Amino acid sequence: MKRFSEKYVIAKDMEWEELGGGVSRKFLGYDNQIMMVKVKFEKGALGAPHQHFHTQATYCVSGKFEFEIDGVKQIVEAGDGVYIEPNLLHSAVCLEEGMLIDTFSPVREDFLSGGEVSYFGDKS
Repeated sequence: MKRFSEKYVIAKDMEWEELGGGVSRKFLGYDNQIMMVKVKFEKGALGAPHQHFHTQATYCVSGKFEFEIDGVKQIVEAGDGVYIEPNLLHSAVCLEEGMLIDTFSPVREDFLSGGEVSYFGDKS
């Protein structure tokens, strides 16, 4: 398995990886310590409640999302950021079609292994 991305990742030259439930992604850069992922959501798409040992920082590029982190809900719109500590239960619902940039530390090995992402559910 490749342990790092190319130095330049040109998103327009990449195909979207369909994850199901109205969610797709592109890997924008990674190594063993960090990973950045562009994630596109259709309205109603759900990131079901889940947790992981990674630190996560998310930037909302467009759209509107309702995040819930450790039982606290917040509406997030374009230009907003989200910080998720390791092991906190979190979820998101896409209220208006949009795009997020997720950054994880360390790298999400489960994403690179090609396995199914279990927390993206059917659209409402």
